[in-house]
Amino acid sequence: MSQQAERFRDPRNALSTLRTRLVMAGVFAGAIIALSLSVAFSWNVGPEGGAGGGAPKLSPAAAEAFQSPPGTCLTWNNPDATDARRVPCAEAHLFEVTSIVDIGAQYPPGAPSPNLEQWQEISRSQCTIDVKPYLGRTLDPYGKLSMNLLRPTPAQWADGDRQLRCGLQWAGQGGKLQPTKGPAKEQDQSAVWEPGTCLALLNNSFGDPIDCAQTHSYEIIATLDLKTKFKNGYPSQEQQNTWLDTECSTAAQEYTGNADLAAKKLILSWDVREQESWDAGSTLVNCKVAAVLPENKGLAPVTGSVKVGTGETPPPSSSSAPKTGG
Repeated sequence: MSQQAERFRDPRNALSTLRTRLVMAGVFAGAIIALSLSVAFSWNVGPEGGAGGGAPKLSPAAAEAFQSPPGTCLTWNNPDATDARRVPCAEAHLFEVTSIVDIGAQYPPGAPSPNLEQWQEISRSQCTIDVKPYLGRTLDPYGKLSMNLLRPTPAQWADGDRQLRCGLQWAGQGGKLQPTKGPAKEQDQSAVWEPGTCLALLNNSFGDPIDCAQTHSYEIIATLDLKTKFKNGYPSQEQQNTWLDTECSTAAQEYTGNADLAAKKLILSWDVREQESWDAGSTLVNCKVAAVLPENKGLAPVTGSVKVGTGETPPPSSSSAPKTGG
């Protein structure tokens, strides 16, 4: 392994963060329910089902979207999802319905709506049952896709509606839903970004995609497929690292026009895959560049792209530049 790569240790790297997400699946799903999908359901609604108190109202298309059958893909532009609509799954979308769950037996007419912790448990227990048959394969626990649910509006709940739409989404590290294309069963679940993508700096780690002209953490320079090298089964992470050290270094030279990353106080890094991801068909990995804080305490801010032809990348400030010694 190269000296630069050997020095790089991000204590909150993608793998450890995704593993935490798996362990805390209910918390993660609950946060997304609260922040992303059900903001459209959180306002007070009037007796006719419309929004009360001057709050937004679901469009007819959105009302239809939230009653969609399995296999339907949905998208929206408004932060509150009031413009949600059905779209062909071949187009960019934010949610794919996988199953319909009725919780009427647990919550009969007149029962109060579940609280956040209860919604978390419902999402975890009810929405994972049918995902493998739906996909025709295992859901990668470290991959880009995760389960969530669409729940009834307060007015629908008051009218006795207890149907939930379970579905798949791609929530970025910063919590923002990311668009995907194609039916989930046809998608590669690898948690990778397109080369040229920069990821926001979030608590000394990484977040959602951001313009590379802004302060960011990683810049993605290449996407490689481990199966082009390892054709006979899962490679150990040591084998992955050995191969990726060479391949990502070559990719970095091509992407940057042979720029001296060390002179820019940048390091080269890459992803590795777990056995569970490999078994689910996730064999793609990203090569990426970043700067690290002293004593490898996390990622340091970088501004500008290292891609050849985009101009020079200013180095990190002296207070956050990584050490250059071995």
